[in-house]
Amino acid sequence: MTLYDFAAAPFVEFGFMRRALAACLALSLGCGPVGVLLVLRRMSLMGDAMSHAVLPGAAIGFLAAGLSLWAMSIGGFLAGLAVALLAGLVSRVTALREDASFAAFYLISLAGGVLIVSLRGSNVDLMHVLFGTILAVDDAGLLLVAGIATVTLLTLALLYRPLVVECFDPGFLRAVGGTGGRLGALCHLVFLVLVVLNLVGGFQALGTLMAVGLMMLPAASARFWAEGIATLALTAMALAFASGIGGLLLSFHLNLPSGPSIVLVAGAGYLLSLALGPVGSLRTRWFPGRHLEA
Repeated sequence: MTLYDFAAAPFVEFGFMRRALAACLALSLGCGPVGVLLVLRRMSLMGDAMSHAVLPGAAIGFLAAGLSLWAMSIGGFLAGLAVALLAGLVSRVTALREDASFAAFYLISLAGGVLIVSLRGSNVDLMHVLFGTILAVDDAGLLLVAGIATVTLLTLALLYRPLVVECFDPGFLRAVGGTGGRLGALCHLVFLVLVVLNLVGGFQALGTLMAVGLMMLPAASARFWAEGIATLALTAMALAFASGIGGLLLSFHLNLPSGPSIVLVAGAGYLLSLALGPVGSLRTRWFPGRHLEA
């Protein structure tokens, strides 16, 4: 098998592979910077919680309209946003921390979503909702994912400065009062909406349990290759897209499920970055470079 047969022929010869590749690119552009902001905010596990939170809405949309892209997407978005708002509200009116309230709501959402699908659907339907299949992305699904990526990039460009400030000092914008306080609350809400939107786009291709993998693993890996926020975001995008390409090729040649293949390639990239990256990796800790001498 030549390099062309392995790496290029699947995308040249098969339309479904080209659509899957385009979907991976769109997901990478949207999920990469959002994942970086989650890592910087020390809210990485919130991404996992939110990915489960969209399940009951997607399940209700599935029961109402079958495997309808728009019904499942709208249901998932509303459910995810509701969980985000409820978790934030509970953390503000009670003594429970936000991460604990997210954990409680996501467990309820996950169990409820699985129960809803199990009551009316088959095991095949449940597997499709939970794990998805990027190889079956159609033109409508591709447009949805591309639209979400476009909205994400435009929003991040518009609110870049306050979002960055909130990453390093979350209470600052809310503490200064006046316009700053309202801007901080708005940024937090917009950021939660972006997280839910990208998870909704991801679950169409990878399923609810796999979508967060393409968001968080490249973002975590990028921390070992870059330091600036802009370079972190670009690195996360590149790593996510490379994981998509590697996972699709692995899935095609070895007849493996596409979603888990993509996430496992991203996981392998994380382990490689952890071991060999130039910024804070095991290599730099165990084998530090020689210091310059005057």
